[in-house]
Amino acid sequence: MRVVVDHDSVKGGVAHGRHRSGPGYGARVAELTTVADDLAVVHDGLAVHRFEGLAPGTDHELLGLTVRTLPRPAGQLLARFVTVNDVHFGEEECGVLGELPSGGPVLRRPAGTEPHPELMNRAAVAEIAALDPDAVVVKGDLTLDGADHEYAAFLACYGVFGDRLHHVRGNHDRYHHQTYAAGDSVVDLPGVRIALMDTTIAGATTGALDPTQLAWLDTVAGEADRPVLAMGHHQDWTPANRRNPGYFGINPDDSEALHAVMARRGILGWFAGHTHRNRVRTTPASGGAVHVEVGTVKDFPGSYAEYRVYETGIVQVHHRVSSPDALAWSEQCRSLYRDAGLDYVAYALGRLEDRCFVISTR
Repeated sequence: MRVVVDHDSVKGGVAHGRHRSGPGYGARVAELTTVADDLAVVHDGLAVHRFEGLAPGTDHELLGLTVRTLPRPAGQLLARFVTVNDVHFGEEECGVLGELPSGGPVLRRPAGTEPHPELMNRAAVAEIAALDPDAVVVKGDLTLDGADHEYAAFLACYGVFGDRLHHVRGNHDRYHHQTYAAGDSVVDLPGVRIALMDTTIAGATTGALDPTQLAWLDTVAGEADRPVLAMGHHQDWTPANRRNPGYFGINPDDSEALHAVMARRGILGWFAGHTHRNRVRTTPASGGAVHVEVGTVKDFPGSYAEYRVYETGIVQVHHRVSSPDALAWSEQCRSLYRDAGLDYVAYALGRLEDRCFVISTR
């Protein structure tokens, strides 16, 4: 296999390479999906190229790509944790876009095989277990429709992490006013405090944070003796979006109140799912914090995020689930929402800097 790269397109971290296996063969993109302080991963269709033990903050020539590893924050590695979201146990059709007839193509796994959420989450759990994290945080949409058997399937899969597992509900888990995985909680790890928040509204797709929750966050962050990250299912509104009380994530008023707490308490970021995309935003209103969305694990690109907590910074490392059967499914899902005119690959994968980055804590 030969990968030929347009090096100008590597700027910003995404490798738009072209691979050809013979005369007349259609080109496809080789994607630099992961960069850490010591790791780089390139996916080219079903081929996975992992480069481990790399020097941090350094340019490396890998498969014709110039790849710069992330800088490593100073000090010791204190903790490692992982987040996953939008796992959707119970889903059998992938690509449905609400009630819109243009939400296709709609994909299903072959009859007699395990549904795609079981396939993708089983593979993700195996990879996460190999990392041996101190905590696994699942940020909502545990199920398709909140049914008891769907939640039981989630627990059967992720329950292998025992008391390291922390989860909160998403909108799919509360459509029928269910009460499991409700409420806010604190996860304390060496070097970081995680405030995990319930952003759901009963029976609704959109999100909210009420004044009692924001007062709770203010107290939790104010009492912390370590850096604080806030997390929930819904992404927050920022002024880059049109102000709309029906915003798909946390409504503008509640988001602004959240940003005020973040700025006052120096909270490092808000980390969410819900949108099925990898994206980072900022707004001055939150005091320089990052506003992070991590893609779904159930289809393309099959995302989960690793966090390496050092004494002076936290490294977010995006991973793409890479077992052969999981990759075969997620590659099919590149075409999702094509009939609605969406380039799902660009939307869901995002830029490399939306997936892999360093947050300073000093």
